[in-house]
Amino acid sequence: MIIGVDVGTTVTKAVGFDPDGVPVAHAAVRTQLERAGEGRYEQDVTAVYAAVEEVLRQLAALGPIHAIGVTGQGDGLWLADAEGAPVGRAISWLDARAAGVLADWAADGRLERIFRRTGSLLFPGSSGPILAALAGCGDPVLARPEVLNAAATAGYCKDLVVQRLTGLRATDRSDASVPFLDPETGEYADDLIALCGLERWRELLAPVHTAPAAPLSPEAAGRTGLTAGIPVVAAPYDLPACAWGAGVTEVGDGLLIIGTTLACEVVVDAVDTTGEPCGLTLATGFDRRWLRAMPAMVGAAALDWVLALVGAGVDDLPGLLAASPAGSHGVTVLPFLAEAGERAPFVEPRARARVDGLHLATRPADVVRAAAEGIAYAARHCLSAAGLTGELVVCGGGAASGPWLQIFADVLGRPLHGLGGAEVGARGAALAARRLTGAVEDWPAPPGVTVLPGPQAAAYTEGYVRYLAAIDHAHSWWAGDSVATRAA
Repeated sequence: MIIGVDVGTTVTKAVGFDPDGVPVAHAAVRTQLERAGEGRYEQDVTAVYAAVEEVLRQLAALGPIHAIGVTGQGDGLWLADAEGAPVGRAISWLDARAAGVLADWAADGRLERIFRRTGSLLFPGSSGPILAALAGCGDPVLARPEVLNAAATAGYCKDLVVQRLTGLRATDRSDASVPFLDPETGEYADDLIALCGLERWRELLAPVHTAPAAPLSPEAAGRTGLTAGIPVVAAPYDLPACAWGAGVTEVGDGLLIIGTTLACEVVVDAVDTTGEPCGLTLATGFDRRWLRAMPAMVGAAALDWVLALVGAGVDDLPGLLAASPAGSHGVTVLPFLAEAGERAPFVEPRARARVDGLHLATRPADVVRAAAEGIAYAARHCLSAAGLTGELVVCGGGAASGPWLQIFADVLGRPLHGLGGAEVGARGAALAARRLTGAVEDWPAPPGVTVLPGPQAAAYTEGYVRYLAAIDHAHSWWAGDSVATRAA
């Protein structure tokens, strides 16, 4: 059995796969994402370690384990000391404390210069701005150089987990892609580190390996019940791992992950640094293959919030979607509910949600459907910016809702291959581990259900135009709100 571990923001999962790629065992443990203050989101790293070791312990007794692959949430900042012990809480990719640093970099042109080198537009939850904020490059209230002085590694989620399991200090090219990696050489670029004003802290960056791997340590074996020496690999982080696990490896094909947030990504064979800066360009672990990624901040969390607002839950979603027609009786929603604003296909830390078209006859179903449609419009916006030309695979928790998946197919105007609960992130991690065993060919793509656009697709074409116009108008509204806040 090969185990794939996926360390998510709120759930850590481990899936055991047999030699044919069939999932035969599953374990999951919830973890806490803590709101530490306005716009601040952190995680207890020791609790994450405990969750990983618990899911491995649950699978340890089920059969011989040949290899373990680890993937996890990307971005944010996870600090460790020389022994690999966490230094403070991890700062999540959802965190917004570096928004001021980002505004300064946008004003002086650094954001665009970084994009022209890497194909990635930074956002507040990127490691570069967070490091700069802690180093004192922005608001002095946020500066915490003593924390950086106590650290030996400024890494990412899966990297600290792998170090915990093996002692290996390393990262892979996918996590290192943003913001310090030269996409052509696959190595850190000194000019990018200098652009971020972080030369002093360069030694905190872990060495970049193509596929970091090491044997499970005796100490980790004792904590998990596994056998010491089992090979453990740091797979690509969750976005590339999901694409790999979903079988999305051909140029032009795309993956839409309907999770807490949306992740929209398309396989490309060249790094494009032209055009309007947006999105991320991520290494995949495959030669001359990158992912043009638009990891939006909107997603199922926004729909959950709207459901709670009208006193409903996820189980009520099918009935509510059926009770309102396409177009939601004229109600529209811009679903930008994240405190950190939006990061794709545009970066706007001040982005906020709005609901339009309400009147006394508006029903809760109209608001819920409008939110579901707004999130689908956001997916179309992201996938268009990413350059989708081929087939589209859809996964994540939201893909389990047939009625919502139909809205996505109608809004996108294309067939969707829905994978439902295929645990593609863990599958991608397991495929990375399988390579350690000498395998050359990947497992076949997981089975799924194809959803075709229905008769409502034409109506959504006009709705999408209105959505884009509403965003154009909202940009000036968000900027005005920022001016008013500074004046106050």
